[in-house]
Amino acid sequence: MAEDAPPPRPQQGSSEGETAMDYVCDGPGSWTWFRLTSEAEAMTESALMGHAVEKHYRRAQEVAADAFDPSGIPFIEQEIARQVHVARAMPWFLTLRDAEGAGLVTAMLPPRGKPDEDFRCIMVGRENNDPYPHYGAAIDALARHTGVALPRETCFPYRR
Repeated sequence: MAEDAPPPRPQQGSSEGETAMDYVCDGPGSWTWFRLTSEAEAMTESALMGHAVEKHYRRAQEVAADAFDPSGIPFIEQEIARQVHVARAMPWFLTLRDAEGAGLVTAMLPPRGKPDEDFRCIMVGRENNDPYPHYGAAIDALARHTGVALPRETCFPYRR
């Protein structure tokens, strides 16, 4: 499960100014799932993949921050507590990368990568194309790892 994930390992080829994404799990072959952990990573993903994950990441981060209640937390600890709350409350934004670091699929899963019947998971490829024909085995590996069902019928938002 997601809690048993190995410690983070940096993505190959990270450019200056980017933080290392968190390792989630391996897919088939040389494909690996990583979790985006910063707005800078979401911006890079948007540019690399030609879609709006940055906008969705920023919006989810704002919603999570707005829901934070600092009541009862000493002032000096509030910013740390806010950061922890945001990390726990935000959906997981993920990217599937190949061995050279090329982006293949972008995903959005429920917070903490845990099953949630009320949350609509999203899977998109480059330019919002359907990732399932080429990367279905990697999506299945992510589903097995997290326990979150990721069927094309509900996760790919642009059925054409």
